[in-house]
Amino acid sequence: MELLHTIILTVHIIAGLSVIGFVLLQHGKGADMGAAFGSGASGSLFGATGSANFLSRVTAVLAAVFFLTSLGLSYIATSRPTVSGSVMDSAPAQTVPAVPAQTTPTSDSKSKDIPK
Repeated sequence: MELLHTIILTVHIIAGLSVIGFVLLQHGKGADMGAAFGSGASGSLFGATGSANFLSRVTAVLAAVFFLTSLGLSYIATSRPTVSGSVMDSAPAQTVPAVPAQTTPTSDSKSKDIPK
């Protein structure tokens, strides 16, 4: 179970960082006006609209992977076996030291001096 947790956590982190990267690569709404006048559209790999579709689809797939790994991690965290019983069941047993036997007062003790 620990190996599965590690794999899902690794995919989760990679998907999260990839979503951040692809969102930052996408153009904002204001960039479409600049692309209409030819600034940067000719130099793009996918053309003027091809990059927006590709990046938005990759971002959507990575967001779905991130969501699914989040659900998987939460399921693994809550499905661990719980131990029933009290906390005191797992506490170590304590031994009580033996009380020494009391001695009877002798004539030379100072117990006679104690007022009753």
